Amino acid sequence: MSTDQPTSFKRSFGLLDATMIVAGSMIGSGIFIVSADIVRNVSSAGWLTIVWVLAGVLTLTAALSYGELSAMFPKAGGQYVYLKEAFNPLVGFLYGWSFFTVIQTGTIAAVGVAFAKFAAYIFPALSEKNVLADLGFMQVTAAQLTSILLIVLLTYVNTRGVKEGKIIQTTFTLTKIAALFGLIIFGFLLAARKEVWDANWQTGFALQKLTPEGLLPYTGLAVMGAIAGSMVGTLFSSDSWHNVTFIAAEIKRPEKNIGLSLFLGTLVVTIIYVSTNMMFLGVMPLHEVAFAESDRVGVAASVHIFGSMGTYIIAALIMVSTFGCNNGLILAGARVYYTMANDGLFFKQLATLNKNAVPSKALWLQCLWASLLCLSGKYGQLLDYVIFVVLIFYILTIIGIFRLRRKRPDLHRPYKAFGYPVLPLFYVVAATIICLSLLAYKPMYTWPGLGLVLLGIPVYYGVWGKKAVAAPVQKQEPVTSELP
Repeated sequence: MSTDQPTSFKRSFGLLDATMIVAGSMIGSGIFIVSADIVRNVSSAGWLTIVWVLAGVLTLTAALSYGELSAMFPKAGGQYVYLKEAFNPLVGFLYGWSFFTVIQTGTIAAVGVAFAKFAAYIFPALSEKNVLADLGFMQVTAAQLTSILLIVLLTYVNTRGVKEGKIIQTTFTLTKIAALFGLIIFGFLLAARKEVWDANWQTGFALQKLTPEGLLPYTGLAVMGAIAGSMVGTLFSSDSWHNVTFIAAEIKRPEKNIGLSLFLGTLVVTIIYVSTNMMFLGVMPLHEVAFAESDRVGVAASVHIFGSMGTYIIAALIMVSTFGCNNGLILAGARVYYTMANDGLFFKQLATLNKNAVPSKALWLQCLWASLLCLSGKYGQLLDYVIFVVLIFYILTIIGIFRLRRKRPDLHRPYKAFGYPVLPLFYVVAATIICLSLLAYKPMYTWPGLGLVLLGIPVYYGVWGKKAVAAPVQKQEPVTSELP
């Protein structure tokens, strides 16, 4: 290694940049799709609104709570660091293991393929129906190849340094926020009809299953399963808000800016998500929302607003949205693997920064695995499996605030969790109820993901556990500021 090789990150991200990481990583393609499945589960405008508002409240509550942890541990790695400090290296590793195998890489793959699918509206040759190679055991489509090329491009850009990734993130996120607000405003001005709105709200807050044949009432505790199943879509669309904590070592004034960016980013996205669904209810009959072709509610709404050009307008918007989303996911995710490697809990080769002060080896490993998931075509199924696991790790992290207050009261806390202990406890209780409901009524969302996490235990003890015990966790090098 050359003597001028950086050994620490540079604090290059300001408050706006950090907020754009939060909002940009959250907004992908989910908001344009998942409302169809929610309406089929709940059948009413009232409950469609409730599940989106509840997801926003839970996300905001968690974000406000994470502010305390991020101020205490302003290091690269975010949630992995919090779990390791609050519990032990095994819990931290199980999060990192799940994060690498599916949570982050699977999301990168899914967002990449969503980019390609909507690009095919404008460039039909990129369609998933265009099979480029049939290998017998698998087919390689133009959409898969496009998604891989997107991931490779954004990975390369982020290996060039923080500045390039930061410019892409801030530019694309501001663009898609402006475009989404524009879509909402034009929807209400050009296509919303009072008779459609009134007819949709005649369902009030009834809770039934909507099928093409009609309504089916839920009985007993199946109601909880319906609500929990609906929450999967809203929570997944609202996920990745915590990606900013992974780059904590690169944020200026982290004790203030991380917590503030978490609050501002999640608040803006929550407003956009709820407003978008209000626009859907004003533009389309509830039945059309539920049974939009391929669940593409955003496309159907855009056609109502802009006519035949609507398909191309929404496709362009989703391309911008998913491009910026994947940049944030790729940029932030690699910092977790870098920190794990520094702690002796991942491949040691990843514990280095390149000449541009970014973890390039971690970025390329993430790129390779996400690309393989694109080819496998299993990323969507895997993500269904792990939303339950993601919630469990969020719950554990919030519980970590209580544990650290008791175990390490001496730690400096520049910011304390807003509404402690009521709001953090509210999140733990609400998220636990959702998890238990999924466990009972939606086992396809739970047991496979749980199995994947538990598979990490023998991996930990067989490969990295002894190294972690033998070598104490390395302290992070002091960070330097890019500006004087």
